[in-house]
Amino acid sequence: MFSTDVDYEVVIFSVGDTKAGTKMGKLQLRNLEDNSLLNCILWEETLNRFDSKIFRTGNIVRIVSASFNEKFNNCLVSTLSLVKEAKMGLDKQEREKVYSEIISYIDKIQDEKLNSFVATYFTQHKDLIKIMPAAKLMHHNYIGGLMVHILECIKFAEMNMNMSDYKFNHDNIIAACILHDIGKIFEYTIDLETGLIDYDENFRKEWLTHSQYGFSICMNNGFKEIARMIAAHHGRSDWGAIIDLDQKDLEPELYFIHIVDNLSAKFGKINVHLLEEKGV
Repeated sequence: MFSTDVDYEVVIFSVGDTKAGTKMGKLQLRNLEDNSLLNCILWEETLNRFDSKIFRTGNIVRIVSASFNEKFNNCLVSTLSLVKEAKMGLDKQEREKVYSEIISYIDKIQDEKLNSFVATYFTQHKDLIKIMPAAKLMHHNYIGGLMVHILECIKFAEMNMNMSDYKFNHDNIIAACILHDIGKIFEYTIDLETGLIDYDENFRKEWLTHSQYGFSICMNNGFKEIARMIAAHHGRSDWGAIIDLDQKDLEPELYFIHIVDNLSAKFGKINVHLLEEKGV
């Protein structure tokens, strides 16, 4: 059921087509009192009455009028009100700062071929890199989120390499941190006016996942070790990994990139909520 006296957080929102050819919105809300999830439906005529900004992930809303469908266990929403707007992400100045810091790490890559490859790629795709999120829902899901995730991975990796007795190839680790999610610049779309994130339908027609994309461009350019790190960074095949870390006799670098990626993802999710609580 739903309540008109409770604040809800927008978890995810998408728009699809009905069999009749009209638009239908699917909205998932989290009850801030008991953390339960509420699945909602909005018909096209209802969608047309709303500014799409209200559906941004992280927004706090209230249900003004709706009806609950017990058969489908969902809520047909007629009217919502915005209680608190979520942070959309980094502003232009913040994005430039994070991008420049990543470039400073690229400049430190000593292998000339690898340095040229990563630097050229970042220059060619800088407009997308600066704005894309790292996910639609799970972590760093805001404007510039991908860059923040990349930078966190680099810093986690550097800190742990400095404390380790294992002799990591520093260039390869930094490049893997930078490139492991690079396919996301094509996998997602983000509206700079509303902050709404969606999947790019064209990407899914050409690629299975962003991991496959990153693996492929590294293999095609002769960076096999980095490609394998990208292939394993999700850890398990049922989480999207091309190389499952349950296999035996894998390189330590594969586990290392998975761990720093996971650390950033977990902390990234916490940090977004902290910023929203502070009203940043």
